[in-house]
Amino acid sequence: MPPSSPSTPKARPLWTCPRCRRPFANRNQSHACGPLDLEHHFRGKDPAIRALFEAVRRAVAAYGPVTVLPEKTRIAFQVRMSFAQVSPHRHWLDGHVVLARRLAHPRFRRIDTISPRNHVHHFRLFTADDIDADFMGWLREAYAVGAQKHLQPGRGA
Repeated sequence: MPPSSPSTPKARPLWTCPRCRRPFANRNQSHACGPLDLEHHFRGKDPAIRALFEAVRRAVAAYGPVTVLPEKTRIAFQVRMSFAQVSPHRHWLDGHVVLARRLAHPRFRRIDTISPRNHVHHFRLFTADDIDADFMGWLREAYAVGAQKHLQPGRGA
């Protein structure tokens, strides 16, 4: 992260859960502690789904360093905060990206507003062809939300 200047507020240190050691942007963030790995999510799934997940992981990593967090029911992608996730199913991936704005698009199955600058956009992927220019744009925006750039002065949605 670049050093702070008078126009760039210094980011708060991340809070780390004392039980699982996972870092969070917010103190006492609600989560499920547990030693899970990626393999947990792909047991019994079509091998093409693991390949699709790896394509999503590469797409996310195109925007910068990211932590992949296998959780109980999903696999999250985190910079300072989680900004995207996928849940493997037998023949597809369900997931969401968190954007600082509501963005209507026919590929979004649902949009949940959790705060004025955090809108959860739900999608479903079937093949790597679904990782197109639209999807990459959503990931770019979501990555900025994960880095909390949308909270910096002059960058509000």
